[in-house]
Amino acid sequence: MTRLRYICFGYFVALMIAASVNYIPGLTDDEGLAFGIFALDLYDDALHVASALWALIAGLVSHRAARTFLILFGAAYLGDGVFGFFTGWGYLDLGIFTNESLGMDWSLPRLFANLPHLALGGFALWAGVTETGGK
Repeated sequence: MTRLRYICFGYFVALMIAASVNYIPGLTDDEGLAFGIFALDLYDDALHVASALWALIAGLVSHRAARTFLILFGAAYLGDGVFGFFTGWGYLDLGIFTNESLGMDWSLPRLFANLPHLALGGFALWAGVTETGGK
């Protein structure tokens, strides 16, 4: 079992947790905001579950599949986080196509709302690009 395959299993767990946030009492406020910062809807949950299953399958299949997942997933989620930071909406849930841009905002809530995609995407992309051997 290689390091990248283990990382994929970690992503499976993290993404399944993200998909379950709306369903754990106390993690959303009266306005439906998770941790009081961002809203997750059915599209977000479906995206997280699909991504989690992709991570699980990649981790089970091979080192090459794990590396491919980490690079593609990483690029997609990192880009989504960047778009979210600059516009207030991401593209993976089609938010930039269905909502008007909120414009640039350097506030902590905007940073925290996009930090999960920036961090998960950035780490996945880094891991997939920097490790090529089956270690």
